[in-house]
Amino acid sequence: MRTFYVYIMASPSRTLYIGVTNNLERRVSEHKARSFPGFTRKYNVTELVYIEEFVSVRDAIQREKELKGWRREKKIALIERENAGWDDLARPPSSQGSASDRGTPASK
Repeated sequence: MRTFYVYIMASPSRTLYIGVTNNLERRVSEHKARSFPGFTRKYNVTELVYIEEFVSVRDAIQREKELKGWRREKKIALIERENAGWDDLARPPSSQGSASDRGTPASK
């Protein structure tokens, strides 16, 4: 069974990009390498800060459109509920430092 992902990428200044893909690792690598001209290259959107998984491409696309329609404040609240430190979820946890290194509590 195939998995589809809705994801949010952010720049260091927290410019947001929302996308959908069936290959999250490849797509995030493309963002990080700034492989294609466009929004993510222009605004240096290279950190994966939010992910949702779907088994239906239609559900994934519907969710992507829903998130894109939200106000910025609501998108930020969604990210911070799941990833309060805005950690790059594409990096292994060992390269992100410990919770105390990030200034965040070790547990919720």
